[in-house]
Amino acid sequence: MGKMGNMMKQVQKMQTKLLKVQEELGQKTVEATAGGGVVTVLVSGNQEVINVEIKPEVVDPEDIEMLQDLIVAAVNEGLRKAKEMVETELGKVTAGLNLPPGLF
Repeated sequence: MGKMGNMMKQVQKMQTKLLKVQEELGQKTVEATAGGGVVTVLVSGNQEVINVEIKPEVVDPEDIEMLQDLIVAAVNEGLRKAKEMVETELGKVTAGLNLPPGLF
């Protein structure tokens, strides 16, 4: 029972750290751009889009599709970066623990 008890302590410790990291991630942001910076998106560590900035020169009423494509590209890149940031931060928490592979 010693090994199992030790593993449970590790899991509880990791859960506490994970909650703290998740809270901190909500405060962190990543930025992504598209079209050479004409569309900029800010995404939180909770993978929520916080802000979209569009430079006036890209707004062309005759070509709304291009603007839509730029927004989609910037949002997708922002979400990808946020996911990468989350994986990196959570990996720091679980890296030091000697838990069986695939547990989390």
